[in-house]
Amino acid sequence: MTDSATVAGSPTTSGTGFVLRARHVLTMGAPGHVRDGAVAVVDGRIAAVGDHDDVRARFADLPVLGDGGGILIPGLVSCHGHFSEGLVTGIGETHTLWEWFVHVVEPIEDALTREMAYVGTLLKATELALSGVTTAADMFCSAPGATPITPGVVTALDEVGLRGDVSFGPSDLPHDRPLRHILAEHEALAQAAAGSRRTRFRVGLATVPASSDALLDATRSLLAEVPRLHVHLHEVREEVTASRTSRRASSIEFAADLGLLDAQTVAAHCVWLSDADIALLRRHDVAVAHCPVSNMILASGVCQVPRLLRERVPVGLGVDGAASNDSQNMLETIKAAALLQKVHHQQADIISAPAVLRMATLGGAQALGLADTVGSLEVGKAADLVLLAEASPSMAFVHDPYQAVVYCAGPRDIAGVWVDGERIVADARILTTDIAAVLPRARALASDLATRAGLHSELAGVPSSDH
Repeated sequence: MTDSATVAGSPTTSGTGFVLRARHVLTMGAPGHVRDGAVAVVDGRIAAVGDHDDVRARFADLPVLGDGGGILIPGLVSCHGHFSEGLVTGIGETHTLWEWFVHVVEPIEDALTREMAYVGTLLKATELALSGVTTAADMFCSAPGATPITPGVVTALDEVGLRGDVSFGPSDLPHDRPLRHILAEHEALAQAAAGSRRTRFRVGLATVPASSDALLDATRSLLAEVPRLHVHLHEVREEVTASRTSRRASSIEFAADLGLLDAQTVAAHCVWLSDADIALLRRHDVAVAHCPVSNMILASGVCQVPRLLRERVPVGLGVDGAASNDSQNMLETIKAAALLQKVHHQQADIISAPAVLRMATLGGAQALGLADTVGSLEVGKAADLVLLAEASPSMAFVHDPYQAVVYCAGPRDIAGVWVDGERIVADARILTTDIAAVLPRARALASDLATRAGLHSELAGVPSSDH
């Protein structure tokens, strides 16, 4: 960490842009922490980072944003989520994971439509943006049918303006879902992403135990074309047991033997890990998407984050699904990630605020294979930026900016969010979508989905006027 006053970057270039000033610039890369710093943005890229006076002098033709207060950080990266759950928040909080699958998630998978995918993503992508997320990795889990529905996710992400890393997370056991429909959903999502301005496609797989040999073989073939994988691994002990019972190997061991982990892989959860599992993750450079809030809600266990970091396994953070977390507040996830490790280990210094913020920024970018583009405030990277204001009771003053972000900040403190230099949030308000106009349709779709999925028993005790 340094308080460097030097300016990184090339001389002023022509193009549109701005200079963004803050009392604290946390670059999460070189030069570290810059006091009274600034970032120059030209044509959607970072052109300089450093002392405000130096940056301003070199980019004198650009307007200056920010009042010189607050904290400027890279855009937050959520490495794992499920927009497929966007319309079923606040259901089933007494279930463990497998009970929750049976009573909440699996019933909705057959009832989802493309409009639901679009509206659910629109709402939850907006919630992510309002908590400082600029890049969201998603795995949409639904029953594939004759008409693909996942392109609705891409449409919504484009509308909100987020950077997306999207996948379809199929399973075919014990449901016997047609492989041709699964492949068609992958293809439709890939085509939608190819036509998107900021979203790319990743091959997805729900879990190893819920996949037939045919689906696993098809996934391996897809990875030969698109060598990026998004998968759940070892979220709960029951998954490890199921895999060892049916295939005589853990999910990680089996996936490695099949060659699935040879792709650029982000693995959600990784809570129940043996020494051999961790060695395989490290050997294959698999990144872990740690989802502390959903792990706590579903009583899944505690990911061995400090050990994974010591073993040089890449770790990012994920909000997880809107039904397993309920909140899509990335700042809440950041705080929970720190507190969970401290209370679990009963050791206050087991993890630090800078380390947790790194997982939410550069660590997440590395987990998704996007570290050359996002994750830190460095010259040449995309101008994905978040400015937190010193304008609320929780952020009225800042003693340590890292601790202020991790422990004090909330969505109300988000003064601005930029993706590729485009401002999508201003003063805790989304600029790209009219959410108020969407809400009536979202409520109607949510009610329809709950009815079609038969979730009434999960809503027992809730007055009908509330849903």
